[in-house]
Amino acid sequence: MRAKQIIVGTLLILALSACSSVYYNTMERFGYEKRDILVSRVENARDAQSDAQETFANALEQFQSVVNVPESELSRTYNNLSRAYDQSKDSADRVSQRIRDIESVARDLFREWEQELREYSSDSLRRQSEQQLRDTERQYDTLIEQMRRAESRMEPVLTAFNDQVLFLKHNLNAQAIGALRGELGQIESDVSSLISQMQEAIAESEAFIARFRSE
Repeated sequence: MRAKQIIVGTLLILALSACSSVYYNTMERFGYEKRDILVSRVENARDAQSDAQETFANALEQFQSVVNVPESELSRTYNNLSRAYDQSKDSADRVSQRIRDIESVARDLFREWEQELREYSSDSLRRQSEQQLRDTERQYDTLIEQMRRAESRMEPVLTAFNDQVLFLKHNLNAQAIGALRGELGQIESDVSSLISQMQEAIAESEAFIARFRSE
């Protein structure tokens, strides 16, 4: 059974590698190298984080509004909150996927770059290229660390949102409003930290994109 799992896993890895190769080869025919794909994916992640900032901020406004609505409006408010949570979750999922996309092409780009260093006949040009590779790797490491840090801030906010939505779902009364009011301060703090972290990640993305486009 163990041997079978290893074989299946190996075949899956080979299949994924083959798919990546076909994708890269196709993109190269249209003039897009791995570095171009990486920049494009960083742009996509930046945009996803920017959208997530707005989505989480809007969701927070929905939660803030609950503490002031009369009980007669709680059913409608619950629907609004539930929708805001779902939108926030979708935004968070998009951000996470964009980050994974960046990591995938970055691994392939750096591996290819490392291999191509051995193809130089000129020691001077090889050293220049290697220095450029190391500088790019360092900036990439900073970028992905910022993105992952911002990503990690999303889960506590989503958890708090989900808890309040679930509680409100089964307690459409003043007790639910009181419970939400008690948690609102922490939620506001978490969303503020999340947005601040995303702004830093977006700024790092802009710097990374600018570096590649200037070369």
